[in-house]
Amino acid sequence: MHQLASALRALPPSCGPVRLVGVDGHAGSGKTTFAGRLAAALGGAPVLHLDDIASHEELFAWTGRLLAEVIEPLGHGRTAQYSPYDWHTRRFGPPRPLEPAPVILVEGVGAGRRVLRPFLARLLWMELPHEEAWTRGRARDGAEQRDFWVQWVRAEHEHFCEDPSRPYADLLVTQSHKGYEVLPGPAETLGPDQFITHRDGPSAVC
Repeated sequence: MHQLASALRALPPSCGPVRLVGVDGHAGSGKTTFAGRLAAALGGAPVLHLDDIASHEELFAWTGRLLAEVIEPLGHGRTAQYSPYDWHTRRFGPPRPLEPAPVILVEGVGAGRRVLRPFLARLLWMELPHEEAWTRGRARDGAEQRDFWVQWVRAEHEHFCEDPSRPYADLLVTQSHKGYEVLPGPAETLGPDQFITHRDGPSAVC
């Protein structure tokens, strides 16, 4: 993890002074946990959770707000302000600041969508098949979220069919009992000094 963190710090900025790093994958694939551990390895890098940007009414139609509230100010070196969504009360909360740190992780389904990719220094994909990820997600959220998951699976399927992220991922992240392994993604061009090894493992939905 520290080797990956060092590599990310060494990248050129991608959004004003910020290196935005997307962590995408199917719901339930472990994005939040991985992003938290990577943020710690980065010395406490901020993590923007896309669950705070999306809402029941806009599961994926949130790009306009994200661009206006987060990407545009960060691109000018200013502190962003966004209102996190509360999935229980179904309301947006008070504005929360996001300062232009050297590295900011953007974590959530759709972090690698085409509108955001021009602003990303790297795109990481959590390599877990969708059915396995969704099963984990349903077990995590319990019976009270069963109806929501029916809606979510349909929406995520449609999103990735229309706007896939994995083909553009620079790195694939797999998890085992030993921890995480970082592998070159479909978009990565390997060099002689790469420390990661190649492995096939598509996680297609369509």
